[in-house]
Amino acid sequence: MANRSNMSEQLADFAQSKKVPDVMTTSQGQPIDSKTATMTFGPKGPVAMQDFIYTDEIAHFDRERIPERVVHAKGAGAFGYFEVTHDISRYCKAKVFGGVGKRTPIAVRFSTVGGESGSADTVRDPRGFAVKFYTEEGNWDLVGNNTPIFFIRDPILFPSFIHTQKRNPQTHAKDVDMFWDFISLRPETTHQVSFLFSDRGIPDGYRHMNGYGSHTFKLVNKDGSAVYCKFHYKTDQGIHNFSVDRAAVLAGSQPDYGITDLFEAIAKGDHPSWTVYIQVMTFTQAENFRWNPFDLTKVWPHSEFPLIPVGRMVLNRNPANYFAEVEQIAFSPAHMVPGIEPSPDKMLQGRLYSYSDTHRHRLGANYHQIPVNCPYATRTRNYQRDGPMCVDGNQGGAPNYYPNSFCGPLDHPSYALSKTTYSTADVKRYNTADDDNFSQVTLFWRNVLSEDEKRRLVRNIAGHLKDASEFIQQRAVRNFTQVDSEYGGGIAKLLQQYKSRVCRLTQGRIQGYSKIPAVKFSCEVQYTFVRTLCIIIVST
Repeated sequence: MANRSNMSEQLADFAQSKKVPDVMTTSQGQPIDSKTATMTFGPKGPVAMQDFIYTDEIAHFDRERIPERVVHAKGAGAFGYFEVTHDISRYCKAKVFGGVGKRTPIAVRFSTVGGESGSADTVRDPRGFAVKFYTEEGNWDLVGNNTPIFFIRDPILFPSFIHTQKRNPQTHAKDVDMFWDFISLRPETTHQVSFLFSDRGIPDGYRHMNGYGSHTFKLVNKDGSAVYCKFHYKTDQGIHNFSVDRAAVLAGSQPDYGITDLFEAIAKGDHPSWTVYIQVMTFTQAENFRWNPFDLTKVWPHSEFPLIPVGRMVLNRNPANYFAEVEQIAFSPAHMVPGIEPSPDKMLQGRLYSYSDTHRHRLGANYHQIPVNCPYATRTRNYQRDGPMCVDGNQGGAPNYYPNSFCGPLDHPSYALSKTTYSTADVKRYNTADDDNFSQVTLFWRNVLSEDEKRRLVRNIAGHLKDASEFIQQRAVRNFTQVDSEYGGGIAKLLQQYKSRVCRLTQGRIQGYSKIPAVKFSCEVQYTFVRTLCIIIVST
């Protein structure tokens, strides 16, 4: 039908391609004579234990769901290629960059962060932007977000931060106090929070946003020389964002907007693309830089470290099956190839372990054998064996110990993944809470945002912060004021307006319904006891 979308026509398209139905079988391939009735003792009798067709069906049904991702649970995926457009061999020896015009297959998963698998695509939330490059040297995963920065700079805080994005452990509801309490107690969050509550906090789907590796990485060339690097994807579709009102409407009417928009664009041949850049910093520059270049809450100024073009990323195929190719795809920053290495970035170092560990929990020890995760441009040859869901032949008769005398795979120094680094630092816990938390946010406020964008940012923050406890509001305002007095002052003014409006509304209602007109309620008492009802009152 002409008025139906490609997604709506999926089943009809399948039927058209199939023409004639296959014979239905069990999981073991035996043909099934009837799928609409169990085997029973007489028409009213109990089900026979020997009915394998039924037990095969129900046993699998009971196990259909795997644990959803703790973060980035809701997402969309697509496939395509990365094409090199500029030579960066002076910086990196990785074969994925091996010559202008070279193409490498890729898989991409976009996602929201805090919500569950059934949450809306148009919430105010960072967006995950993960890319898997299927290179001939193995899979390389660049796992980032649509922001060049993050909320925290030390990975030990990550579980606590994510807990504040989730649900209260007693009420099982989202809790604004949890969010703003943590945010206001950790001022390094101010930069990302300012980005999150700006216009870019609600992207128009996944095609109209940038992507960033966010972390600092290390690039090594064929001569062994190394530099530090940041990766950027700039959308070729242009950056488009939703207003708060439009996003709220879509959350109710089209909660899968982001997934649908991406699928429909690719199905129509409108293949989204991104231009890929790097920033480069020498080791000497890093040693002498005015702030920690590995701090994930900060960016590298483009004026000092300009964007260097590398290539173009194109998505031209939708998943053949969502569960097989998107729900089971597993990204990890630890999946690197020769020429690309980790930096001392603390958050990156923490993720090198946690991502692969969660895949082993969610998908099993052999998650890398799932087709979408398999490094199919090369072959896995090592001494790992067995484990649940081993489906790739288990390396046949090759020896499973090393060293050996029977032609087992050998290591090779020429493929060294690590450039030698030197360190004489003391091993201890270094508290980074008081590192420079505000200077880059000041630049963002004063030099990046227009006056209209500033007003919307202030309104967005105040509109969310107003429902937090008053002492948390005050602490948050102090942090924003350290960025710029206009920034913090604007939020404080709006919070007071919200509070005064609530007081007027509740005083009127109390006077209208109270049987004892002489009783007076102070504004503070009203605000304390009816704060939970404020959303309802303001909305009316």
